[in-house]
Amino acid sequence: MNAPTGPSTRNGGDLVIETLTALGAKAVFGIPGQHALGLFDALSRSKLSFVSSRVENNSAFAADGYSRATGEVGVLFLSTGPGALTSLAGLQEAYATGVPMIVVASQIPLDGLGARRKGMLHQLDDQKASAANVTKSQRTVHHASGIPSAIQDAWADAITVPQGPVWIEVPQDVLLAPVFVPPVADALAEAYQHPPRIELIDEAVRWLGEASRPVIVAGGGVRRAGAQAALLAVAETLGAPVVCSPGGNGAFPWNHELSLQSWVEDRYVTEVLEDADVLIVVGSALGEVTSNYFTLEPRGRLIQIDAEPRVLESNRPALGIRADARAALEYLETALTATSGGTAADWHGQGPVRVVAQTLAKVAARLDAQDLAKERRFMADIRTAVPEDMQTFWDMTISAYWGWSCWDARSGEFHSAQGAGGLGFGFPAAIGGAVGLQVAGKSHADARVLAVSGDGSAMYSISELATARQHNTPVTWLIVDDGGYGILREYMVGTFGKATATELARPDFVALAQSFGVPSRLVDPEDVGAALAESFAGQGPNVVVVQTLLKMFAPTHL
Repeated sequence: MNAPTGPSTRNGGDLVIETLTALGAKAVFGIPGQHALGLFDALSRSKLSFVSSRVENNSAFAADGYSRATGEVGVLFLSTGPGALTSLAGLQEAYATGVPMIVVASQIPLDGLGARRKGMLHQLDDQKASAANVTKSQRTVHHASGIPSAIQDAWADAITVPQGPVWIEVPQDVLLAPVFVPPVADALAEAYQHPPRIELIDEAVRWLGEASRPVIVAGGGVRRAGAQAALLAVAETLGAPVVCSPGGNGAFPWNHELSLQSWVEDRYVTEVLEDADVLIVVGSALGEVTSNYFTLEPRGRLIQIDAEPRVLESNRPALGIRADARAALEYLETALTATSGGTAADWHGQGPVRVVAQTLAKVAARLDAQDLAKERRFMADIRTAVPEDMQTFWDMTISAYWGWSCWDARSGEFHSAQGAGGLGFGFPAAIGGAVGLQVAGKSHADARVLAVSGDGSAMYSISELATARQHNTPVTWLIVDDGGYGILREYMVGTFGKATATELARPDFVALAQSFGVPSRLVDPEDVGAALAESFAGQGPNVVVVQTLLKMFAPTHL
């Protein structure tokens, strides 16, 4: 029997699109490539929205931002070789932060795999191996009939905790191969559950039953698991102060009487963690920033809850409980209520609420002593301008470093690139987030998001102004221009007394944005709030540029 031919012929690319659609995908990010043409031709026959970025790394950030903004799986299409490799830094951020993504990369034809053919365009010796450090798993599909199962398995892997990006590569001829099977109408991918081991929960409850000074560190795993309500219940049952890591910012109500907010880099907060007789770390590795750059020296017992087994006890000996944050906290709350109804947290007779208030007062006093009025007003003005439920996306810039500690996410979401720490995340991730909110049914106004970058990080993603304009994406981009890599400048001056190679020639960002057809304005630092408020009322993308030099706060006495 001969295979059907002609323009109506379905091929391997159609199986990719049909399976993704059946699994619930609504949008795709990427850039076409020669070996992926069959994939993109099939995309033209689908209802999936496609956002064409200008650089593959930014496509990865956009798919990441889509997932963070919506809680759904981000989908990324890549071409072979250079295109695939260019995406890896973006995928490192998604992998480090636990963002579920499906990455479909094209490949050279099957008869070239494993060979070293001279002159075969885009060929890598082992493309899949290049992705091994930045994705949960990798697979190559060798026959079109295997595409639906491979994608379904990959989807289940991506959403199983610890979540993350999963890599699938499909050779050019497999994407183009005609198929006889009917269209994929249904697909099911379920996450594998990791409930906490009951004996570990029982031991944690025993420790907490004896505790008088419990404290909780809430990491990004709490937010990703949707465990905010469970965290609040456990904290109130225990009478435990809660501090959020940068990734966990927003996991606990900012103004709750037990909230130490996100001042993990202040030594006064570190001292509260050290004084705890039981410290619960949930959804966090207790890594470099959260441990205040490894200065944290807990004197009590440590309970660590995380879905990623490699994280458990990676930095501190602990009672390690492998579990999704929500499941573990719900088990813990049930067990605590059933045994004693909580602990008598007295904190040396002062009570946890007073300890929290005193600690935050000390943090404020330290800031007051450091001549940071400009920085504090700048961040406060941004916070005032940003609507309660607006999602924000922050590059690795001094403003974001402030945001890690001082930003009250309220009913919005705070997203930053602290997982891997690469530059260029903010704007493309915001584009993906806005697209996701629109696909989810939000109006243009309600889908608007804010991106915040420095001038150095802005140059990593400046080409995405074309993407934002092309798709009329409701993103307001705040560029804080200090003429260089500001945080590196500050680190070098603090360490060596001078900065080297941190100063940058940069464009006129206003004129550059306008050349893309994107409205842009330059404002003074004291006018940033008003400028943002006006920009949020605009249509499509817009840019606000502020030229100012911000300083970081010192976490200890100067």
